[in-house]
This record gives sequence, C-alpha cells and structure tokens, in this order.
Amino acid sequence: MNAFHRLTASDLNALRHEEPKLVIMDVRLSDDYEQRAIEGAVNNCVYEVAFQSRLTDLVPDLQTPVCLYGESQDSHEATMAAQKLLRAGYARVLTLQGCLAAWTTAGLPLQGNGNQPEIQPLPAGRLPIDVTESKVEWLGRNLLNKHWGHLPIRSGHLDIRHGELAGGEIILGMTDITCDDLAGNPYHDVLIAHLRSDDFFDTEIHPEARLKILQAKLAPKAAPGTQNLHITAELTLKGITAPIQFTAAAGLAENGRYAAQAAFSIDRTRWGVLYGSGQFFHRLAGHLVNDLIEIQVRIVTQST
Repeated sequence: MNAFHRLTASDLNALRHEEPKLVIMDVRLSDDYEQRAIEGAVNNCVYEVAFQSRLTDLVPDLQTPVCLYGESQDSHEATMAAQKLLRAGYARVLTLQGCLAAWTTAGLPLQGNGNQPEIQPLPAGRLPIDVTESKVEWLGRNLLNKHWGHLPIRSGHLDIRHGELAGGEIILGMTDITCDDLAGNPYHDVLIAHLRSDDFFDTEIHPEARLKILQAKLAPKAAPGTQNLHITAELTLKGITAPIQFTAAAGLAENGRYAAQAAFSIDRTRWGVLYGSGQFFHRLAGHLVNDLIEIQVRIVTQST
C-alpha cells in the first residue's frame, strides 16, 4: 500500500489551479461542510458507512488525484480517509497539512453559509427516566459458567443543575429479574426462583433495589465518549444500603435527552448475598459462585 503525501495550504492552492482533475474532498460531517469548507471541495463524511460507495461515485477513476482534509491536524478524519482510499487502490492520495484550520489561517478561499452549528444546552431540573429506553443488565459467574439478564427499571430520575449531573435515583424491580441466556430453557425458571429466594435477593421481603446518585464530578479534559463522570452513589439491595463508586460516560443525546452509560462490578456479599461465597463457606464444590456481579447501566431521560 502506497503512502499518501501531505500538502501545505499554499501548495494545495497552487495545485488546484494547475491540476484540473484534482478533487478536494472534505471528510467532515455534512453540517460542518455546509457551514464552512474549502472553495470547490466536495463532501464525503468518513464517519458514515456509505463513505466507500459515495467515493466510487465521486471519484470513479483510481488515477484521479484526491486531496483530503478534516477540521484540524489534531483530528484524525483525513488520515483515516486517506488509508481507506489507499486500500481501495487510489494512486494519487494527498492530505492537507493542518487541514481546514491551516487553510483558513492562510486566508485562502472558502465557501459555505457561515452559520455556526446550534449547540443544544443541557436540560435542567429533575428529569424523569425513560424506562423503555433505559436498562440495567447483570452478569454473574462461577468458575466454569456464567449467566446474564436484565433488572427492569420501575421508575427514576436524574437531577441536572448548572449543566451538570447533580444527583438522581433509579428503582429496580427485583421480582422481575430475568436470565436472558436461559430464555426458553427449562432451567430458566429454576434459576430465577433461586435468585428470588432468600439464598440471593429475597424478593418476597425486598421486591425493589435502589441506586441513589449522591454526587457526580466531571473528569478534567475528558473527550466525548470517554468516562467523563466520577459517580458517588448508594446501592440499597436486600434491605442493606452501602456506598459504591464508578465512572460513567454521559452527555446530550437526540431530542434534548440526557444519557449516561456505566459498567462496574459489585461484591454481592456487602449486601448480605452470601450463597456460594468462598469467603463464608468451605467445601462448596460445584456450588461455588463468584462474589462479583457485573452491572451495566444505560440511562436515558424522557424527551424535553
């Protein structure tokens, strides 16, 4: 696979007048392209799965010179697009050094409507959770096997203050716990009955569990999509309340909804769930169950 070549802004400006077949391709989001782009550039967003099929339509001849650019040198979309073109067999692949930022700084010709993309503010106040979109998944193991399923969310809310998550509460229906890997298997009902019993969650006496968010701190300089929140919370399970801490990725989703996802493990014995624990019993043999339960949480608030 051949390497691609980088051009300075002045080199590209000269080349676009010297090489009539040159295609300058903006590989950013279409909204960004419409707001501001290099004069004469075409748009083909590299984040979209249709990038390759559109590429064939835009540049059918593999010998055509193509210069790619993204937002800035720190953003990798142009490099990713260049690698895709080389893999597809394009012979003359170029990228703009410094991307659109360098072109703009050089004062070279631009096109676009000049409208800045609208940034939605975070909703504020107490936001009810959408229990159909939100979910809590569990996974438990022993030495050889594992089981997983869902804990339905009965109700809940998140508190947003000054554009940040400040608290919240999630109520889980322990009586309706499912084991998805055994769906349709006769053993499913046996395991669910065992989980509901006093060996595990004793749902006849404790039909609900409660996760209460006490504090959420933003991680400094966290990139979008990373674990940008440090959560301090309390989990009430089987009538026992104990503190937990975990990280989450959170932000604004479509329709003004706040969304957060987290994955963490709890030591069930802290909440009195002792069955099969090697910490409390000897000679368990095939009845040994790992103490840690993995929890995955997705919370989405209702549309504003």
